[in-house]
Order: sequence, then C-alpha cells, then structure tokens
Amino acid sequence: MINLFRIFGDLSHLASIGILLHTVRSTQSIDGISFKTQALYALVFMTRYLDLFTWHWVSLYNFLMKVFFLASSVYIVVLLQQFRTKNPIAYKEMVLQDTFKIHFLLLGSLVAGLCFHHRFTLLEILWSFSVWLESVAILPQLFMLSKSGRAQSLTVHYIFALGLYRFLYIFNWIWRYVSEARVDKIAVVAGIVQTAMYSDFFYIYYKKVIRGNAGNLPV
Repeated sequence: MINLFRIFGDLSHLASIGILLHTVRSTQSIDGISFKTQALYALVFMTRYLDLFTWHWVSLYNFLMKVFFLASSVYIVVLLQQFRTKNPIAYKEMVLQDTFKIHFLLLGSLVAGLCFHHRFTLLEILWSFSVWLESVAILPQLFMLSKSGRAQSLTVHYIFALGLYRFLYIFNWIWRYVSEARVDKIAVVAGIVQTAMYSDFFYIYYKKVIRGNAGNLPV
C-alpha cells in the first residue's frame, strides 16, 4: 500500500533543497544561510547512506532518494564554499554570522549513537549518529535567524519546507505502525525532537509569511 505521508514528506524535503539551490544559483546570494547547518546535513547523509556501497537493495525509489540527498548535500557545501573566492565579502559575512558551536551537536550525537543503536556495528552506530545529528542540524540555521532578527524569503521558505518534511514523517511512522506493525524507536524519538525544534518557527512563519510580513522576524 502506498504511503502518501512518506512520499509527500520526501517531496517537501526535495522542495527545500530545490529552493536553496535555485535561489543561491539564480541570485548569487548566500545571505542568511548557515554553512554549518549545510555541512552537518552533508555529514548526516555521508554517515547514513554507507549502505549504498554494500549493495543492500530496498527499492529503486529508496536508492534514488539516497543518491540525490547525498549528492545534493555535498554539492550545496561545495557551492557555498565557492563564494570564498567568488564573493569574499558575502562569504565573510556568512561566517561572521554563523557562530553556533556545533562541536556540542557532534559530540552529543556521537554519544547518543553509541548508546542507542540496533546493533553494535560500525554501520549501525554511524546510522544512529546520523539520525540524532539530523534532529539538531537545523539549530545553527535557527540560531542565525534568531540572532539577526530578519531573514530573506529563501531562508524562511527553506526552513519551512524542511520542517514540513519532518512533520509529515511523524504521520509516516504512525502509518507504518498501523499498516506494518513496525516502528523504529530511534528514528521516531529523534524525529519528534527535530520537529519540536521547528515549533516556534512554524508559528513565526504563519504570522509573518502567510499573514503578510516575511522580512522581519522576532528575535
């Protein structure tokens, strides 16, 4: 049976990446984007999709999604890094604003991965690490947004699409529990944590974007 919640969740995730890539390439602007968040997402997919090299086949859909998310996350990091030479002023401004201490996120995710996993193997620990890291990877972006008190439409629409993806995945897990009698407790707990990260942002998005003022966000 088709799981529409997963499909629409994945489409929302694809949309977030498309919004980011299209806007950066078309405007040649990286204003308000957290390089640290994008680097963390690249690390998330690099550690999660190592099974691509073990020929663990699930489906063509699953394979293509993994390849796209892995390739696009690395490409975004490379694209942002190119601004170091293409537009040094914009790149320096991004670095100066991107001050969240991500080593706490990395260490916490590593500890969680070592403590909570399905099997004590390298691939399973790295998979668990990636799940916990994804749940907090958006924090540098949200911190940058709250610190500046303003954001470009790119930033708010990108974050909203990411948050919608995680919100839909909660219903995906409910659907799988009802239809397949199975649930991944690690993914569910980490996903709920991640969705909670977006709760304030969803409210702000509704007030400031849907109701008419996308430019100024409360600190």
